[in-house]
Amino acid sequence: MPRPVKCRRVCAMPRTKGFGPLPRAACGKEGPLTLSVDEYEALRLIDLEGMTQEQCAAQMEVARTTVQAVYDAARRKVADALVNGRRLVIEGGSYRLCPQ
Repeated sequence: MPRPVKCRRVCAMPRTKGFGPLPRAACGKEGPLTLSVDEYEALRLIDLEGMTQEQCAAQMEVARTTVQAVYDAARRKVADALVNGRRLVIEGGSYRLCPQ
């Protein structure tokens, strides 16, 4: 039996719900990619805020190995969206908002 998924703490919801190529750009044949809110938060904390994976794990209240897996998945999705011209939609995931 797998371990239950622990909710990750997210302190900043995305300002936008998605990104994509311009309408006249050649789009990939695949549908949109879904980036979860916790994947978005890991990208924000590590790439934008400059935190280490350890600091990000403490902020999100999960193990560093969990942050590493979430971050790797997020980067793969962003790269796929950029390289293949796919729309990126931000929604869902296992998270809880900070009290503030």
